[in-house]
Amino acid sequence: MHARFQTRVQRYGWDLAADDYEPLWAAQLAGVQRGLIAAAALAPGEQVLDVACGTGQVTFQAAAAVGDQGGVLGVDLSQRMVEAAQRGSLRLALQNTRFARMDAAQLALPDERFDVALCSLGLMYLPDPLQALREMRRVLRPGGRLVLSVWGERSRCGWAPLFEIVDAEVASEVCPLFFGLGRHDALARLCADAGLADALHQRQAATLVYADGAEACRAAFVGGPVALAWSRFPEEVRVRVCERYLQSLSAWQDGAGYRVPAEFLIVTASTPDY
Repeated sequence: MHARFQTRVQRYGWDLAADDYEPLWAAQLAGVQRGLIAAAALAPGEQVLDVACGTGQVTFQAAAAVGDQGGVLGVDLSQRMVEAAQRGSLRLALQNTRFARMDAAQLALPDERFDVALCSLGLMYLPDPLQALREMRRVLRPGGRLVLSVWGERSRCGWAPLFEIVDAEVASEVCPLFFGLGRHDALARLCADAGLADALHQRQAATLVYADGAEACRAAFVGGPVALAWSRFPEEVRVRVCERYLQSLSAWQDGAGYRVPAEFLIVTASTPDY
């Protein structure tokens, strides 16, 4: 898939998923978000960039950690995600957060602006994650910290067949690089290629819990990365892909619901302190 086309697919897909993302995914991703914030070890007064911020769940935790003397900028490719994050910030009456629509591969930000850059479950969707890492390195101050999370090994994510099921119905691959960064030390090595130092990684096992098949399918197709493809499927295709997806999850059926294994990878790195 051409990089520009892939970026457009992600932008419009996450626009469509914005309303359903938190109801379907907030609880499922809370554990990895806490892990990322803990790994960041944020201090009061620090300036933080949250790349691919979505609806702002990580941004808000970072804002609480850095306090009123610090600040957090959340950026996302999806305008509707940014708008949802802005509404969330207003509800929480946060004074130290702001949000902007921005492509992670072309951050419209000055050099050496931030103490910490975060990216929670965003890099897998990018056509050129190395370029995004170089951009995050550019905007970090010397000695700045980068903390990333991605989905882990494909074999440890029970929901992984989702992409091949959707790929069978569309003309091009959806998220072709998705699980590549979760393999072995691939993301740590990519950080080194971007000029970052001291890359360390840790794996975090998780379980995705769904009350029933309808909820599992909504999370996968409506509130996730294939939302754009789903929006264009006729009803008979929707029925077919849901049946195939639930069949792929059958090993983890628990009564009417599902308990699907998953894995996340959290990587920390830093910029050279000249």
